[in-house]
Amino acid sequence: MNAKNPPSHDSTRAPTGIEGLDRILGGGLTPHRVYLVEGTPGTGKTTLALQFLLEGVRREEPGLYITLSETAEELSAVAATHGWSLEPRLLFELVNQTDLNPESEQTILHPSEVELGETTHGVMNRVDELRPSRVVFDSLSEMRLLAQNPLRYRRQILTLKQFFASRACTVLMLDDRTSDANDLQLHSIAHGVISLEQSAREFGTERRRLRVVKMRGIKFRGGYHDFILERGGLAVFPRLVAAEHHAEYSPRANSTGNKELDLLLGGGLPPGTNTLLSGPSGVGKTTTAMACIFAALSRDAKATYFLFDEGISTLLLRSKALGMDLSPFIDRGQLDIQQIDPAELSPGEFASRARMSVEQHGSSYVGIDSLNAYLQAMPGEQYLLLQMHELLSYLNQSGITTLLVLGQHGMIGGMRSDIDLSYLSDAILLFRFFEAQGEVRTAISAIKSRTSAHERSIREFKLTARGLEVGPALRDFEGVLTGLPSYKGGTALLASSSAEPRRR
Repeated sequence: MNAKNPPSHDSTRAPTGIEGLDRILGGGLTPHRVYLVEGTPGTGKTTLALQFLLEGVRREEPGLYITLSETAEELSAVAATHGWSLEPRLLFELVNQTDLNPESEQTILHPSEVELGETTHGVMNRVDELRPSRVVFDSLSEMRLLAQNPLRYRRQILTLKQFFASRACTVLMLDDRTSDANDLQLHSIAHGVISLEQSAREFGTERRRLRVVKMRGIKFRGGYHDFILERGGLAVFPRLVAAEHHAEYSPRANSTGNKELDLLLGGGLPPGTNTLLSGPSGVGKTTTAMACIFAALSRDAKATYFLFDEGISTLLLRSKALGMDLSPFIDRGQLDIQQIDPAELSPGEFASRARMSVEQHGSSYVGIDSLNAYLQAMPGEQYLLLQMHELLSYLNQSGITTLLVLGQHGMIGGMRSDIDLSYLSDAILLFRFFEAQGEVRTAISAIKSRTSAHERSIREFKLTARGLEVGPALRDFEGVLTGLPSYKGGTALLASSSAEPRRR
């Protein structure tokens, strides 16, 4: 399945109405089968079920929501919070409070339809009256209560499954897992199982994810997939698989907008590569990244910049002071700057935004500033580096030029990083402060490039009102990268200016 294109309608599938989930399922559910949707209260089961029914309405497939746990009024209120309107015929309250009394001798189902209680006859009559193509049964916890023992409960589920199968219904059975979490008998009965989870974090919003536990007869994307619950329903972000995405592009390097910086990199920035800009805070990493993007925008390219650390207005003002007015490019739609709050964002949603920047906005340049905020704001996320590896592989295979900003701890002398992304990077630009002639100056060096024979020299650079200025190699200095060099020659340094703008 090519995840770039939304799945087309397949008559052999029943789309769920949730695009991301349909991608995971390769198009949707197999019709006329019974599926289990499980998850603790609050994970989004009811919302998923309502989207499933409303998608059926959109396709002129009648639906029916059979509820034991909530009233029709409560369900209508839930739908209204998402901007949906439910027809009264769509909802059917299966039992009232008296029927849910565990002391009652009446059961919902028995092996023979002759022995079915009055309530079950009402359900069957309603199904036969409406002839629904899609049915939601909410929830199985109340059925356990009415069944009173595991054997009768299993028989009820099997009988219900056979009944709906005979009416050619595609059914979602919801289970809130309030009984034994290790009870897997429902898994064996259902044609497919979708499990929803949510977890609270010490800071920031809760994380939600889903997993297709099983799905008979179709190939689906396994593993966990992040999703969010917002107005309008569930938004599911399928796990990114870079191997599914390949694009044709020219490998010719593009200029950074600065001749000396191009020489330092061995010719510029080739498409399909990512460059890591690493150094202490305030040394000029962000401005250098914006200078490269500004040069690309001047060539009519499109770019997306994900900004984690500072405000958009601050970035625009500082860039304009350095001779890079980004506002016209934003107004024309060439540049999309997205302010990211990492405490509110899951890795899957961020990867989805990056994909949208490429596939919908058409960006050929993507900047991530900074990786520190993105990675450190998610200390509880396992395998985050593997997810970043998958994202960078996707961008590279799509021919995107990616700029990654990584801050290091310290200012002068030894530097360290909380994370090591050097093995993921195709090129690395290293920034350093150093002391010379009683001033704090900055140096830049390309210490890695997989695509070109880059310079091994260390050059001085500075930011002026004319933009980025890169000087000659500091060949008469030793120890520049330590921050305390010794001077052994006559290399001229770049002229200083008391009006030099602040760097970042």
